[in-house]
Amino acid sequence: MKKLFIISILAFCGFSCKKLDLNPLSSPGSDNFYSNQNELELAVNDLYRLDFWTPVKESTGAWEEFFSDNCFYRGGSGGNPVIAGSLSSTDGNVQTFYQNCYKAIARANTFLESKDRAASNTPLAVITRLEAEMRLIRAYQYTKLITHFWDVPLILKTQTIEEASNVGKTTKADIYSFLKTEYDFAAQNLPQSYGAAVKRLTKGAALALKARTALYMGDWETARTASLAVMELNGAGAYTLNTSYAALFQRAGEQSAEIILSIPRDQTQKVSSVPDDILTRNAGGFAATMPTRELVDAYECTDGKPIDESPLYNPLKPFDNRDPRLAATVVPFDSYWLGYNFNPHPDSTQVWSNKLGRKVTNNDTRAVAPFATFTGFVWRKGVEQSWSDTHNEDNDAIIIRFAEVLITYAEAKVELGQADATVLDALNKVRARAYGVASTQTGSYPAVTTLDLTELKKVVRRERRIEFAFEGLRYMDLIRWKLAEKALTKPVIGLPDPANQNRAKWPFPGVTPIDDDGIADYSGFGADVKILFTRSFDKNKQYLWPIPAVEVRLNPKLTQNPNY
Repeated sequence: MKKLFIISILAFCGFSCKKLDLNPLSSPGSDNFYSNQNELELAVNDLYRLDFWTPVKESTGAWEEFFSDNCFYRGGSGGNPVIAGSLSSTDGNVQTFYQNCYKAIARANTFLESKDRAASNTPLAVITRLEAEMRLIRAYQYTKLITHFWDVPLILKTQTIEEASNVGKTTKADIYSFLKTEYDFAAQNLPQSYGAAVKRLTKGAALALKARTALYMGDWETARTASLAVMELNGAGAYTLNTSYAALFQRAGEQSAEIILSIPRDQTQKVSSVPDDILTRNAGGFAATMPTRELVDAYECTDGKPIDESPLYNPLKPFDNRDPRLAATVVPFDSYWLGYNFNPHPDSTQVWSNKLGRKVTNNDTRAVAPFATFTGFVWRKGVEQSWSDTHNEDNDAIIIRFAEVLITYAEAKVELGQADATVLDALNKVRARAYGVASTQTGSYPAVTTLDLTELKKVVRRERRIEFAFEGLRYMDLIRWKLAEKALTKPVIGLPDPANQNRAKWPFPGVTPIDDDGIADYSGFGADVKILFTRSFDKNKQYLWPIPAVEVRLNPKLTQNPNY
């Protein structure tokens, strides 16, 4: 079986449910539970739920990508409270995020207090390994909390209702100090590998998540050390980049040595979602979840230069001479996808279907279907061809992979002022893989050669954006780089209405200016682009999320974050 052996248990525990029926935070489900190895493993397995790792939108895709400048969802009035600047303490998504973190923390605390009930019949090594998994899961919940809310209650034991209603905040710095020890314990007590096809938390996962946490905290030394430790792992459980970038996100890539941590999903176990919002309209979807023009313009040309600097770029043929990750992430115009030729041109009212063997009405142009993709783009990354038939997505959800570790190492070194050959090697391995060549074949891809810290910083940030597009990392990058106030105040732009489209300027009216922070400027294109949504970001408060109002009402010691 290609999936993790615990998946049937996850399905049994209600993994696919959006609303979890969880035990009260103040007590375990049974005073007799945790009495043997099977019960300990059940308790740990139940926290391998996607809800506790990275919320996934029903229309597929990592939840926080929708809060960035990479992705736009046209449902409802368009946008969401984060990019609309209307995020409040009563927001349902914020409340769910916060509560799910503390639900997982409460379960971990109960396990840690109860695990010794099984000591008489369970090997100590097994208890210690399960303890390490639980402490790692709990640590990552706190990583999510302090990166979004900063100071939060640090709860390390089960609590009564009275205790839970009178707990104050612990500083982000103190929580982070605690997390480093927890990640270290997990790294020391988890195996490097469980063998073929078994996916559980490992030593590598503990180190990689520690590196991500340190990066988000601006602790460059710890980020460098932890990522280097992952890079230096040898033997079983060691990580390498997948040969194909595109295949990594397909079912074929689920066992790749690049994946450090993923959460299994499987349709037969009822652990899946409906991907219709990401599918083209010709293929029976809605094309409501779409890449932005800003993301498309972020990809370099094959000479390693941005589009506003490269002589290879032609706005009338925007997919030509571009980093191969663009075509692996976004469906190129006039290419076959999901059984149909994808062409959003306003005059392309019919297209050929190689699935049906005939021409069909082109529902992917707004000249025919007004709700066809507003930006003109649709996602390709991670989409299976079979989805147009099954309308069911069950690819494993990647939480962290080796490419992130390499770029984290490079960023940490650059921020420490330690530009050297190891930084170039880390970056070039990722870039070369995109071109399908070895990093030593520097004539076959635009290798990074500069050791100038300013230039390397630009390279690192651009690499993170395009390598991890639609994986949910862009939003937190904008937050920690303090670029949200710039990127998330730019409008979302799309193609003009068909009647207003200048055919001679199809699809793009000119070369988009890109500033030193990688932010695109479409203000000079006038009516040749259409504003789909006006983003807003309040820099005086939105770098933090509000503590949910219901939590503040229940606990007088839980102060609200500033300006909410």
